[in-house]
Amino acid sequence: MTSLAQLGARDLAAVVVGYRDALVAHKAGINRLNVYPVPDGDTGTNMALTLTAVAEELHGAGEDLDAVCKAMSHGSLMGARGNSGVILSQLLRGMATVVAEAGGFDAESGSRALAEAASAAYEAVMRPVEGTILTVAREASEAAVVAAAGGANLVGMLEAALAQGTDALARTPDMLPVLKDAGVVDAGGAGFLLLLDVLLNVVDGRPVPQPVEFDAPVLTEVGAVPGEPDGHGGLADLRYEVMYFLDAPDASIPAFKDVWAGIGDSIVVVGGDGLWNCHIHTDDIGASIEAAIDIGTPRQIRVTDLIEQVEEERWVREATDSGALDEVPEHLQTPVTCAVVAVASGEGIRRIFYSLGVQGIVTGGQSMNPSTAELIAAVEAVPADQVVILPNNKNIIPVAQQVDDHTTKTVVVLATKGITEGFAALLAYDPETSGSDNAVAMSEAAASVVAGEITQAVRQSSCDAGPIATGDWLGIASEGIVAVEVDLATVAVALLDLLVGQDHEIVTIIEGEGASAGTTRHLTEWLGAHREGVTAEVHHGGQPLYPYLFGIE
Repeated sequence: MTSLAQLGARDLAAVVVGYRDALVAHKAGINRLNVYPVPDGDTGTNMALTLTAVAEELHGAGEDLDAVCKAMSHGSLMGARGNSGVILSQLLRGMATVVAEAGGFDAESGSRALAEAASAAYEAVMRPVEGTILTVAREASEAAVVAAAGGANLVGMLEAALAQGTDALARTPDMLPVLKDAGVVDAGGAGFLLLLDVLLNVVDGRPVPQPVEFDAPVLTEVGAVPGEPDGHGGLADLRYEVMYFLDAPDASIPAFKDVWAGIGDSIVVVGGDGLWNCHIHTDDIGASIEAAIDIGTPRQIRVTDLIEQVEEERWVREATDSGALDEVPEHLQTPVTCAVVAVASGEGIRRIFYSLGVQGIVTGGQSMNPSTAELIAAVEAVPADQVVILPNNKNIIPVAQQVDDHTTKTVVVLATKGITEGFAALLAYDPETSGSDNAVAMSEAAASVVAGEITQAVRQSSCDAGPIATGDWLGIASEGIVAVEVDLATVAVALLDLLVGQDHEIVTIIEGEGASAGTTRHLTEWLGAHREGVTAEVHHGGQPLYPYLFGIE
């Protein structure tokens, strides 16, 4: 194969698709390199999802270089996921700007494109820290510029960039102690080097490295967040990830960043021409959104509870490794008039949904909100032309409502906000009745349920029920936290006392991680003694974070 001297539109599109494929293949290994268990916990996944969005944006760009570069820029801005995805999007946007202006990607323009990419990424991060993807990209670009200035051709320039980037990646543990303690290199930097590998593959036919599995690091404490100074980002610190698109004048963004600097960390703001992709980790969700309202219009707001995300991701990994996510009972594969797709986490909860007739289950919950694409795939897979979706979480309802526009099947979304509502809805489900009729009956059944849940406080706070200390158990009803106790059994009884009336007949108790036989028995005995005529039904759900879910009918 003769090496290319310059990349054109078709070649650049091939780089994007190849990089997407490489990140998808390597994402598990990159994820395992990540030592930051809360912020950006799935670096490989977020980078792969970002490139998937870019590749999809290329459809229709054809062989026009300007169109391909615009697709790279817009697709990466709109499709960026997580801290690592937003930084990667800025790298790609910086590259695309130079390539479009130069009319191609050769040794000279390519080196400038890599340099602009690194510079743009540094500018996007509020407080850059060395030892991350930023360092790897910068050192690789510096070597590329030197090689091109010395007369290297395109292959030679890329070889120099890859060699220096590889060296920089190997030195990241010397720059960030948390990496050295875990015995790993920076996850984002490893993902960036795959771009150089793919460039050499397209230019010179070099093979892209095969995925390598790494043991997951074990840390006793959490260090700095990628791109941030030390002292922030641990499990005991900032809890929420807030992301949104912001329509605002470019001139207002510096002041916006200053406001964000006072309320959070891991701040990345990328974009331009009035549209910005904004990412922050914070404890003050309201202030992070109000800052946008003051200067423009935020949209597609996503809020993730980072601590819950860690636990749900652990459950998903364990369930995936055991094969639990793939076991659809054979009798549910028979064609019906109307099928049901439900969102759930917890192996026991999945079994209950299957026993109630659900034909498709998508893994997800409070923090691991499934994408529209995942819900579409589940809808397409079930044996019916009409489908009812049970989101079972308020954050998932808007995503589920997008599915009907992207499938030939007729889809109805029930606005179930919890697992117990989903269970109750299924008691009225008839697989041989139309989706619209099922929706009416199932909605009425779901509305008849009073829901409650128990979880544990991860930080000191306060509520209408009183002060909250770290580790306290919280009883949560539809109106919020209604009970706070230091003992799990005590708070569960307090919540049941508030929710279960004399006119109720059935209390469904779903045990999750942290539940015990003794506590469950205490609850059933309390119901028997204090709520005459109420029947308690106990099921093992296995859900993370919530030792008990209650459904009262």
